[in-house]
Amino acid sequence: MADKQGKYFVSAQQVANLAGVSRSAVSRTFTEGASVSKATRDKVMAAANELGYHVNHLARGLIRENSNIVCIVAADMATPYQSKFIEMLTACLQAARKVVMIVNASGESGVNAALRQTLYYRADASVVLSGQPDQSLIETCVKSGQRVIVANRDQTVDGTENLVVSNRACARDAFHMLHRVGCQSVAVVTSEIGTPSLMAREEAFVAEAAAHGVEVTVTRSGSTSYQSGAEIARRLYSSAQRPDGAFCITDLLACGFMDVARNDFGISIPDELCVVGFDDIEQAGWSSYNLTTFRQPLDEITDHIVALIDQDEEAEGGVTEVTPTRFIAHPVWRGSVRPR
Repeated sequence: MADKQGKYFVSAQQVANLAGVSRSAVSRTFTEGASVSKATRDKVMAAANELGYHVNHLARGLIRENSNIVCIVAADMATPYQSKFIEMLTACLQAARKVVMIVNASGESGVNAALRQTLYYRADASVVLSGQPDQSLIETCVKSGQRVIVANRDQTVDGTENLVVSNRACARDAFHMLHRVGCQSVAVVTSEIGTPSLMAREEAFVAEAAAHGVEVTVTRSGSTSYQSGAEIARRLYSSAQRPDGAFCITDLLACGFMDVARNDFGISIPDELCVVGFDDIEQAGWSSYNLTTFRQPLDEITDHIVALIDQDEEAEGGVTEVTPTRFIAHPVWRGSVRPR
């Protein structure tokens, strides 16, 4: 079969004709777990290889109840943490024989337009890594039979699964990392994005500091990027507010902050400035940063997401309650905080 541009597509019927079997025998051969004799399978595979036939999984999804499509809705995909998360998640989903689609939630259209696209493709599940979709849109997805999994969002819609990392507990620990080595002028370095996870870290750190009589300077700039961290360092060290301890809401902010503090202002880390980050991106372990941080358990999270999707396919009914699953981010001690 040829399309309008002359591209040629081999049909299952052509494979059946060459193999001398029925069309249904070809279908059973390419359906995992279906009953087909070895002799028939060998003939079908030989014919398929000769013709260059490949199963059209998207077309199959149109005629069966499940499409086998899983959409990952994400923004800021170039950042180290997000790209690593997507890399691990796509690998796990593909190993589970899922059809993975990445839907970009960046730009003016944002997460709502991205999630709406998942309905057009009749996705079995969507994993929302960025943004906060409208509740009504999530409800539409759930009513359409789609599983919606949200990571570190404040969604409380029945039928969703919320995966939450221990942001607040880690932020409290970050304060004590700095406080017990004698940091007295403490800064929180963050962005203007204000996502639930970032706000949870900021609020918990500030509250813990207040409980111990320590005043904290919270400084925001732009996106959650290296450039924002660098800009905040310039702003703080050009003023009278020269911190000796900083909790950077993400490692990427920390990298920019540390580079400018050292290179532009001659600040010695950790002698004059102790820094704690969050995420444990690859760069955090580089000798130029040697950043003390908190590692998000991405392997556990990705395994859990795949298990949720598999369980949903086997269940007779969907999830009817919001059941947050919490994951612990563990401290990784390096050299950006001086010994006690």
